[in-house]
Amino acid sequence: MEKRYFTIGMAGHIDHGKTSLTKALTNVDTDRLKEEKERQISIELGFAPLYEDQEIQISVIDVPGHERFIRQMIAGVAGIDLVVLVVAADEGVMPQTREHLDILKFLGVKNGLVAISKIDRVDEEFIELVKDDILEELKGSVFEGAPFVLVDSLSKKGIEELKDLIITTLKKQEMRDAKGAFRLPIDQVFTVKGQGTVVRGTVYEGSVEEGQTLKIMPEGLEVKARQIQVHHKQAQKAYAGQRTAINLSGVSKEDLERGDVLVSSEHFIVTNTVDVAIRVVEDLEHMVKQRMPIKLHIGTTEVMGRIVFFDRNELKEENGEILCQLRLEEEILTKRGDRFILRRPSPQETIGGGWVIDPRGNKYRFGNQTIEELEKKKVGSPKERITAAIFEAKSLTLGELIKRTALDEETLKEFLEDDDFVLYNGKEYTLKMLINSIEEDIYDTLQEFHQTHSMKLGLNKAELLQSMQKRFPKSLLDFVIENGIANGTFDRKGQFVSLTDFVPHVPKSWQKRTENMLNEIKKDGLKVRYYKDYFSDSGIPDSLEADLRRFLEEQEYVVHLDEQFAYHGDVFTEAVEKLRMGTGEEFEVGNAKEILDLSRKYMIPFLEKLDSKGLTKRVENKRVWQ
Repeated sequence: MEKRYFTIGMAGHIDHGKTSLTKALTNVDTDRLKEEKERQISIELGFAPLYEDQEIQISVIDVPGHERFIRQMIAGVAGIDLVVLVVAADEGVMPQTREHLDILKFLGVKNGLVAISKIDRVDEEFIELVKDDILEELKGSVFEGAPFVLVDSLSKKGIEELKDLIITTLKKQEMRDAKGAFRLPIDQVFTVKGQGTVVRGTVYEGSVEEGQTLKIMPEGLEVKARQIQVHHKQAQKAYAGQRTAINLSGVSKEDLERGDVLVSSEHFIVTNTVDVAIRVVEDLEHMVKQRMPIKLHIGTTEVMGRIVFFDRNELKEENGEILCQLRLEEEILTKRGDRFILRRPSPQETIGGGWVIDPRGNKYRFGNQTIEELEKKKVGSPKERITAAIFEAKSLTLGELIKRTALDEETLKEFLEDDDFVLYNGKEYTLKMLINSIEEDIYDTLQEFHQTHSMKLGLNKAELLQSMQKRFPKSLLDFVIENGIANGTFDRKGQFVSLTDFVPHVPKSWQKRTENMLNEIKKDGLKVRYYKDYFSDSGIPDSLEADLRRFLEEQEYVVHLDEQFAYHGDVFTEAVEKLRMGTGEEFEVGNAKEILDLSRKYMIPFLEKLDSKGLTKRVENKRVWQ
């Protein structure tokens, strides 16, 4: 069985015993800063290993509870799989407990346990009252119906029971996606003497191994994972759900900050305009107004921006989900499905939270049409999202699809096997319906061209592509043309593309005059007049002459000797045969003049035409038959 990795969080009001409980469970004091020791509160995120066997590994984050440290609390909770809500028996549910509950709900944490701490400070009757109070407060939250454990960190009462419950719960839980591209939002950056820059965080998804080349986003700095540690022990690899410290080469501490993201792939999107679905807290104190400044907490990133509504101008109370957009002052790295918290910068207040519908937001008009489009994006199935992404771009590589749909490679490949999708060039995906649509457009274009230019072999491929390249990638158009040739819809002669059943022909209104002209040229044999004179005498207008000249030569009705003279095709063929029969393997100009009875003005261009057609080859003063 593949080993699974989880991180749990201790959440709750300040001074309710989270750090003491973490120490009781793990034998690790997570208060590591001098200031934390002196003030007896957690300022930074504290981490400790809780349990490990062959099947599972569990780490603990002690999340700060004080309101001033809400940012660190959000950074910690964003990466956890299960939350232990700590409520002191002697105080019950407090303001920060409620705010933590809201944040946990918005961040989509689905598993929770309740630890009633400091039970030695109160009697059993009071504990029952506290329980009732907690049950009431937890209605509608992730903790409604969650198991309770009574604990006391000093006497160790209930500690083993809580630990066993955590392990049992997580053994039944699915672990984070270890198959996708590696992503680690950085929550700590520091240096180790002799080692250099180290970053720490919870692996959101994927895995990383020692020596792997990575990127710091959104800056795009390339680094290498020199060493990996999990709970101060060196590891060759770290997986989704693990708390990990990575020693990086190629970057200094000054180049990094909390909120940067360490990734293994180009597939993640860096953006400053995000389409989102949000919910607001029930007891919102202040009105949220259109384009109001907000502070976004996503992963370990904190960034300022504005909220943009498309169906309202203000918000005070709302039970349902609101579809809107966040326009940020700085770029962030995110993907569809990422959870976040929104806070008001001043006065400080948690507004709500939600999830990313589309990290590639555009500017939209105010109104129901935009809401309807966002609704489609929100509820779209994987296949619908893939189809929409390809339809918009016309063709995408697998990497581009991963970025646009926020689906992992394995899921994408499974859906892309559907007949509705087509892989071409060995790397690009498009839609079968798009291929059919483009083929129809090309068919109509060629049909119209044949009607207007019936004497041409077809439309020059470069010209055909140019007319459609504003709407479709050249690679896709090339594929559709080649595919059409293969299935018999199109034909190609050199650089010209035509419909398969098209036969070049003289327009009906000029057919008789063209026949008469050809008869005149044939009647004159090898001693023709100037080619242009035949057109004039036959009443063929100058506007038609160039196309008709080309057509007659392409169809071999005539053979151009040069710009001035042309022979009828049959006359030229007979002359070649007569000359071949009257000479040996080679001949001189004099021999040819004698056999064909031609003056120099015809003879020289005739022989040069033989050379250009590859029938003869000039060697000094002679010509050799090929």
